[in-house]
Amino acid sequence: MSYTREELDWIEAEWAFHLHGRSAFLSREDFATLQKWDAAGLPAETLVGCMGTYFERRATRPKARGFVALSHLDKDVAKALKLRESLKRAGVEAPKVEGWEKIKEPLRSDPRAKSAFESWGRLKLSAPGPDAPGYLDHFDAEQKAHQELVALAEEKLDPGLRSTLTRDLETRLQEAQIQPGSFVWKRAWEHHWALAVCEAWGFPSRTV
Repeated sequence: MSYTREELDWIEAEWAFHLHGRSAFLSREDFATLQKWDAAGLPAETLVGCMGTYFERRATRPKARGFVALSHLDKDVAKALKLRESLKRAGVEAPKVEGWEKIKEPLRSDPRAKSAFESWGRLKLSAPGPDAPGYLDHFDAEQKAHQELVALAEEKLDPGLRSTLTRDLETRLQEAQIQPGSFVWKRAWEHHWALAVCEAWGFPSRTV
């Protein structure tokens, strides 16, 4: 199986998340389904995305089925695979995102963080011009993707380092005479905290 151990753990964790902690994965049937999709070349991040789509749709049903199996994602996975094949035939490739190999461990081994990094990177590389239609929507999507990446990177911070970064940033903002708790403090904190977290993990400067 080409999925790494970390990717399998991620897939299982996402499945449990959607099932509110129920340990329904992996059954023998689920594992066989996973092997089938793996052989078809379905990336782990695409499978996780299909899970989100399926469970969002399921939540809108007045009487959703109680039993849920991985095979219930078949339609969503088929659409994703068909789209990948169509893009491949058309010669359309997603922008290549570089720099992940420079990220420090243990974050570099986290498939969730890698997926978030690549998603954000693709949005940055495909950004339209400021005057193009959809620019603001694209900007909002890129900003959200960046926030998700920073949140995952923050989770992996060593407690001691987190404490140091927090203390240093508080000191810098106080030295700038910014009122704690104010709107300006909040905006400045979000911006500089994201920079500090990315720098701590060794993100290339062009991606910060």
